[in-house]
Amino acid sequence: MRISNISVACLSVAFFASAGMGLAQEPGSTVASDSRVNGLTYKFEETGVDVPYAMFVPSTYDASKTWPLIVGLHGLGRPFDWIMSYEGYVDMAETYGYILVTPKGYHPRAWYGSRGPGIPPMRNGEDVSLLPPNLGELAEQDVMNVLEIVRREYSIDPNRIYLWGHSMGGAGTYHLAAKYPNLWAAVGVAAPAPSVSPYQLQAFRHIPIIALQGDEDRLVLPMRRWVAMMGELGMEHVYIEVKGGDHSRFINSDSKTLSKLFYFFNVVTKDRRPETN
Repeated sequence: MRISNISVACLSVAFFASAGMGLAQEPGSTVASDSRVNGLTYKFEETGVDVPYAMFVPSTYDASKTWPLIVGLHGLGRPFDWIMSYEGYVDMAETYGYILVTPKGYHPRAWYGSRGPGIPPMRNGEDVSLLPPNLGELAEQDVMNVLEIVRREYSIDPNRIYLWGHSMGGAGTYHLAAKYPNLWAAVGVAAPAPSVSPYQLQAFRHIPIIALQGDEDRLVLPMRRWVAMMGELGMEHVYIEVKGGDHSRFINSDSKTLSKLFYFFNVVTKDRRPETN
């Protein structure tokens, strides 16, 4: 199913937010532990699979106004709503008035298509013969399907649609920014794990980007190379390297670091740009 072919009829959405439902779809998910986060599913037309995603809508939501949207992409092997559990994430969205959505990416290890349209390398001895041969393509399409659903059902400001991701989700962010460069107002990455060259940035050099990284993470050197390329390309960018930061806790357990993402998105729209660093 291509994004251009999506219609109300082919994307049916089911709601499963209550704690009593237990969220059998994804062990370890956070929907049931935070009543503000809603778990939903839709039918992926090409495969017939019910794919989950999570949403947060501010308590002040008013459909007569337009609202900014943040699409968050989780890390390798994590549940679809993992990012919703990051310290302060939902609280800051409530404060600043953001709608949040976290797609699954069809499969928790499919890399959002950033490693090609086929099946990316799998860990834990997973039997790849059971996976769709176009898994990477489906992972990318899942993100775009969910985005289309949200834009159809909520009053979203087209000038304030943001994308960010952590680790594998950072690689997905680079990929989707390059693939759909006219969609995003700004993007963010946290400890991204890209498998391609920093020259990928050329495809979305006009999009402001914030990059967050712990200096004790093994990915800090690749990050510095990507940030250097941002500078060479003249991209409007902010780079924050957290002293003593690891790969995960520097962002998922530190609301101070995560708040930088919101501060950045607060001042960036398609027609308004921040100062470069």
